Amino acid sequence: MSSLHVLASGPLCTVQDRGRPGYSAIGVGRSGAADVRAHDAANRLVGNSIGCATLESTLGGLRVRAHGRVVAAVTGAPSPVTINGVADGMYCTIVLADGDELFIGTPLSGLRTYLAVRGGIGVEPVLGSRSTDTMSGLGPAPVAAGDNCPVGDGSSEWPAEHWALPPERPGAISVVLGPRADWFTDTESLFAQDWAVTADADRVGVRLDGETPLKRTSSKELPSEGMVVGALQVPPDGMPVVFLADHPVTGGYPVIGVVRSFDIPLLGQLRPGDSVRFTLRDLAPG
Repeated sequence: MSSLHVLASGPLCTVQDRGRPGYSAIGVGRSGAADVRAHDAANRLVGNSIGCATLESTLGGLRVRAHGRVVAAVTGAPSPVTINGVADGMYCTIVLADGDELFIGTPLSGLRTYLAVRGGIGVEPVLGSRSTDTMSGLGPAPVAAGDNCPVGDGSSEWPAEHWALPPERPGAISVVLGPRADWFTDTESLFAQDWAVTADADRVGVRLDGETPLKRTSSKELPSEGMVVGALQVPPDGMPVVFLADHPVTGGYPVIGVVRSFDIPLLGQLRPGDSVRFTLRDLAPG
């Protein structure tokens, strides 16, 4: 059986697929790839179904050695990729021979890169998913040097895509107001300024900082409500926190708006120091 032996894991590397939906009632969030578009693209490039598990590398530093022949692809944040020290590419199919070493360096921009192998990462699923949930602790432990990641059998039929174009640099991120927009004196402040991504950012959420805090109409307590990925929850200091894949399933601060599902992958590539701007979208068809 083919596998990847991990020589170095970088700051954080986890196994991710498309998550485990449907368990919020028992306190388990969806989790899954923070940038699902990059995850899906990597799987397509190696001929997998998009539900196969990949390795999600945060800020690069992942080095693996192939045991047996391994077909791989790297997508996501633009990063230097080398095979046995020789530069290779992203968004293309890579064939690793037995003993070949693949290295993903620090991204030039963005935060997360995805390494897919034909057949998927074959760790045991938990509640139907192989994803590591960093908040609940469900799923496999974060990948560490010395680990051996088995290659699974989740491939689809050939042909796969041999190369793909990476996404263009995004503009503003689309937000639908609500469900608690009426708790704020001026929702326009959310859209009228740039927000800086702070160092308080992980797979659970990203804390933002802006020049003008979002002001509430009331200081009363809000009972805990269900939370979703992309929710913009606003603590008393008026600086929003946008929830990512490993977000809590409930929260007690008002949510001024929710990022549209199409733009959720953009959130997964935000890194400390980045600037982000939101734009208003309504719920009208189209």
